[in-house]
Amino acid sequence: MRKKHLLGRWWAPIAAIALVLTGASAADARQTTAPAPTNTGTLAASPGCGKAPTLTSGTHTIQSGGQNRSFILRLPDNYNSNTQYRLFFGYHWLNGTANDVDSGGSDGYNWSYYGLRRLSNNGAIFVAPQGINNGWPNSGGQDVAFTDAMLQRIENDLCVDTTQRFALGFSYGGGMSYSLACSRANVFRAVAVYSGAQLSGCSGGTQPIAYMGIHGISDSVLNISMGRSLRDTFVRNNGCTAQNPREPAAGSRTHITTTYSGCRSGYPVVWAAFDGGHTPGPIDGGGEGWRTWTSGEVWKFFTGGTTPPDPNPTAFRLRGESSGRCADVTGANSANGTQLIIWDCHTNSNQQFTQNGQALQVLGKCLDAPNNAASGSRVQIWDCHGGANQQWNLTSTGTITNAQTGLCLDVTGTANNAAVNVTTCNGGAGQRWAKA
Repeated sequence: MRKKHLLGRWWAPIAAIALVLTGASAADARQTTAPAPTNTGTLAASPGCGKAPTLTSGTHTIQSGGQNRSFILRLPDNYNSNTQYRLFFGYHWLNGTANDVDSGGSDGYNWSYYGLRRLSNNGAIFVAPQGINNGWPNSGGQDVAFTDAMLQRIENDLCVDTTQRFALGFSYGGGMSYSLACSRANVFRAVAVYSGAQLSGCSGGTQPIAYMGIHGISDSVLNISMGRSLRDTFVRNNGCTAQNPREPAAGSRTHITTTYSGCRSGYPVVWAAFDGGHTPGPIDGGGEGWRTWTSGEVWKFFTGGTTPPDPNPTAFRLRGESSGRCADVTGANSANGTQLIIWDCHTNSNQQFTQNGQALQVLGKCLDAPNNAASGSRVQIWDCHGGANQQWNLTSTGTITNAQTGLCLDVTGTANNAAVNVTTCNGGAGQRWAKA
């Protein structure tokens, strides 16, 4: 996920966003008079349920505000008109495009729609709108109206669960998602704002909506104080207890996710601050890319961690580089809390892993690090619940890091029965694994 795929020309957005900030603030003055979000009502089928669809995956054009506007649509493979699908709108950044969001840029499918398309396992409908001049100024509310027009077109033709609409975006796209949180809180179930600011106005801004903000402490394009300000709007609207959530120290190369307490039922606020700059895809330990923890955290916030199962998962073993032996569930015991060891590689089920999003599953359970595990903690298997301690990032260097703590999957020795644990990443052979 190279910078050119995130922001177009890296230097251009800095000056442009400064101009937009000034304009957006004035426009706003004129317009303004953990647990995952839970449903506040019963499932509601859109008018398109049961109809033979005319919309297909690809680019579509629609009239809105006297202009031709376009969006890219992605339907699940084997779309079923009698299934009510979640609907996700992914807004691009300044000088980005709908195609960048849809294609995933240099990271391809793994980063399509900020990684959520992969996590959906063909279980959701995705929309990538195209902004005017590759931005979201929302002049006179034109981009909100465009969103309304897309919703009407899509839901009249396709089967959507109208209680499960979501919006997310990075930078200028984050500003647009925030604008929808302000003006369409009764339409969208939740929004996620990556490194955003008030760039697209905030018409309304008084109703509650489930809100997640993600921001780097060293963001030099849109300072983290701007993201905090957006967050605090919905801390107030959602009735949450005000606090100053912990944020990671510079140089720690980690992130801290805080779920606010006291929020109205069904309207959580989550704040995830990371040690890094202006990016939607930070990786704990350094760098950025599709293996980021942000995809899993946003998916969990939107859906409660429920990912439609892959009907044909590919099984593999995890072979340690230092030992040549494989990660193994002790005694093939599937009870919660059973710890892992390494053992001579074989083909039995207690060494057969599958990957579902960022979860690693074996014996019908998920690979699990104890909550907020300290370095040296043993890993185990547990019922899958979608928590960050069950989310793992498999890197190109062979390390496997825990999304909650950033610690690396490690082995204490090379002999049969050596313990598998999580420890501070050091780049050693004991922390490198290969699919076998």
